[in-house]
Amino acid sequence: MRLITFDEFIANNQEKHPEATGELSGLLRDIGLASKIVNRDLSKAGLVDAILGDANEINIQGEDVKKLDLVANETLKKCLQNSGECCGIASEEEDTYVAFKNRKHAKYVVLFDPLDGSSNIDVIAPVGTIFSVLERKSALGELCTMEDFIQPGNKQVAAGYVIYGSSTMLVYSTGEGVNGFTLDPTIGEFCLSHPDIKTPETANTYSTNQGNFHSFPENVKKFVEYCQDTTSKKAFSLRYIGSMVADFHRNLLKGGIFIYPATKSSPKGKLRLMYECNPMAFLQEQAGGKAISDTERILDIVPNELHQRTAIYIGSTQLVNMLTENK
Repeated sequence: MRLITFDEFIANNQEKHPEATGELSGLLRDIGLASKIVNRDLSKAGLVDAILGDANEINIQGEDVKKLDLVANETLKKCLQNSGECCGIASEEEDTYVAFKNRKHAKYVVLFDPLDGSSNIDVIAPVGTIFSVLERKSALGELCTMEDFIQPGNKQVAAGYVIYGSSTMLVYSTGEGVNGFTLDPTIGEFCLSHPDIKTPETANTYSTNQGNFHSFPENVKKFVEYCQDTTSKKAFSLRYIGSMVADFHRNLLKGGIFIYPATKSSPKGKLRLMYECNPMAFLQEQAGGKAISDTERILDIVPNELHQRTAIYIGSTQLVNMLTENK
């Protein structure tokens, strides 16, 4: 079978849309380039002490920052600023959005979690990059504004993630299905490996931090107890890595549900709507699955701040429905 590279796939898709101007295609290619650079830095992390460990900083989320968080954040920011297709970014590691003064005529903004699961780096567990692309609402030719970033997930024009594990894989969607590309290190290209990904409607796997069980809402407790019922002929398996990208990726391909509810210590939920939940919900729905919060579809949540948090239940449709029916 002939290899189809990420760049070739994007170009072929663009040809199907005569109205397309190429800006989004260029932007996606730049994200692909940035992820290759991050992958290179991660691959030598164990050899270079200068990029391992804590950065002795606390981010806007109140969390310890790893050195590689900062490296990945700067890599993405620079690649996007140099691309010419992005007028500004918002990152989980930045206090607020960053407007690119030299890109006032670009029509897109990008939000990203530069290195999801970075606490796993020191033990060589999978980590990832998550990104979301929105079309700006402000006028071309001026600096982008907060209004460009604070949009519900159903306004996304593209979203995706890169998982850095035993191999490196980029998964993305522009609203026409989900496709995955595995990095071939011999040629330095992402190549199509998982075309038209569809999540199984149901499965026997759930992913959650079981240590928080006693703080879960009652309906979530009931669902987890159902999954743990050893009398069932189809007992569920608990699979939890502690990196949303890694847990989501497995469930996207094999089926399952990822559960991250609000708890007593995180009453609004812990995961970030704009950087994690919206892009993953976009992908999940495109793959035939479902993503909800405690009260509504994730993609319909109207955000009121960049670093907003939410509960999320995402994965195979039947499992998400079962959790909801327990209310």
